[in-house]
Amino acid sequence: MSADSEYLGDLDPDDPRTPSQQIANKLRAAILTSKLKPGEKLPSQPDLATRYGVARETIKVALRTLQAERLIVSRQGSGSFVRAQTERPIGLRPHIEAAFERPHVSIDFAGFSGETLHNTLIEVLDKVRAGRLRPESLKIRIMMCDTAAPMALPRRVGTETAEEAIKERAERITRRAVDGIADAVHELADMGLIKSATAEVRVHELTPSFKLYILNSEEIFYGFYPVKSHTIRLNGDQEKIFDLLGKDSTLFHFSVSDDETSNAPQFVKEAQEWFDSLWETISREYAP
Repeated sequence: MSADSEYLGDLDPDDPRTPSQQIANKLRAAILTSKLKPGEKLPSQPDLATRYGVARETIKVALRTLQAERLIVSRQGSGSFVRAQTERPIGLRPHIEAAFERPHVSIDFAGFSGETLHNTLIEVLDKVRAGRLRPESLKIRIMMCDTAAPMALPRRVGTETAEEAIKERAERITRRAVDGIADAVHELADMGLIKSATAEVRVHELTPSFKLYILNSEEIFYGFYPVKSHTIRLNGDQEKIFDLLGKDSTLFHFSVSDDETSNAPQFVKEAQEWFDSLWETISREYAP
């Protein structure tokens, strides 16, 4: 184990608490003092067992304690990670990267433009291109607002619906994001780096009030779109608009592996069902 893991300390034979309690305390302290940061992977169970000279079952008990406290989340085959339940969008990348460590990867996104997903996903796809991540299959589904339809937001302050210039601006942002994702995914498939890779995009006419990421049907990240007034350049002029600003949205993290007393597994299930219901009913194919 590396020198930068000295924060884990050692067991105290004079401490009346059990080894699992001591280990849970040390990991908890590392998380709460940001020595282990949101989204960061914990040392493996074998590494922790070796360090503390205990059986792996003792480590599992300590990790279950931290799971029950909603400090960590465990993913089968990938390890345990510090929970990112209140992280801003940058905290999403380690979880997406961890999802790509599985042989079969699925990502569902529902939101406005997919710009944050694009910025996050492209970095991970670059690691696939470099051979550092090797999933066998990848399935991405993106469901977003149809910028060609009448839109309530974004719109100029003092108006009721979006005018054509604002819709065209939103469409440029959206196309740049989703077309970039689709092109990157199809390139990996054409290069033979992923056996099966698809990126499907559909649109609907609802104005989204939240963004939703579903990773491998096991984890979700959920955040609200705040509506804010800000100034943009429109046809060469400075204009004040009401806009959906999602880049700085706080994301809440839920996982099916959460403690059985948590409602997170049910939330993940309901979120997946909500996404599928819109995907299969009122959404329609996006025309690139």
